[in-house]
Amino acid sequence: MKEKILDNTFIHYWINDHSTSDICLFFSHGVTADHRCFQRQDEFFKEKYKIINWDIPMHGQSKKENFIFYKECALLMKRILDKEKINKVVLIGLSLGGYPSQMFAHLYPGSTMGLVAMDTTPFGLKYYSNSDIFLLKQVGWSTKCFPTNLLKKSMAKSISKIKYSYELMMEMLNESSKDVIARQMEIAYSKFILENQDIKLDRDILVLLLLGDSDKTGKIKQYCMAWQKETNYPLHIIKNASHFSNSDNSESVNDEIENFIKKICKV
Repeated sequence: MKEKILDNTFIHYWINDHSTSDICLFFSHGVTADHRCFQRQDEFFKEKYKIINWDIPMHGQSKKENFIFYKECALLMKRILDKEKINKVVLIGLSLGGYPSQMFAHLYPGSTMGLVAMDTTPFGLKYYSNSDIFLLKQVGWSTKCFPTNLLKKSMAKSISKIKYSYELMMEMLNESSKDVIARQMEIAYSKFILENQDIKLDRDILVLLLLGDSDKTGKIKQYCMAWQKETNYPLHIIKNASHFSNSDNSESVNDEIENFIKKICKV
């Protein structure tokens, strides 16, 4: 994977330039993490498809880029694709990464082949109660109440089920201070509250929801169930996986993505 920087920004992204596939997978990671979330997907798919994997603003190598609204994140994603002369993508968003992915699919239906929403939640006013919104607003300041080491270890442990996932998350967290982590979480969720809206994706865009069977992060399980019920999008449960499902059980997630791509190609 070759690291690049988007023109006139601090946005870093990685691409496998050697692939000649017509299919491009665009990965977006979760809050407080970075592009390394998808190491096992990069390894599995890099010889099959074109891959773009980026650090969302205020994360990883893109830390110097101030976090912005998810609509603007989608615009940055489109600029990356335009720079690389890629017309259509399969979007794969993990947790927080599901928000810019959904927004991209909403704004650019003609450029979206499909969306894999992984351990994430939907845009839509109907899904979130007043108490849900209140709790999301508390995320930033409550994070600061924990001692730094305890905060990082508890975060990594809460989203992982295997040693590899835990250590990878710790590796990413250890590159940020507690203040940076708190700010990442505060801004990420406050922006979602402000930007949340009812989104109806184009009927031609195939969507797959993935959820780790042991994902106990917030109310993600409940949101995914409601999302599936409202839209009839298929919801597939990843066994032996927590919130970091694509790392906990990469084999199953990779198979799900592969089968989803095959389904897209038949449409």
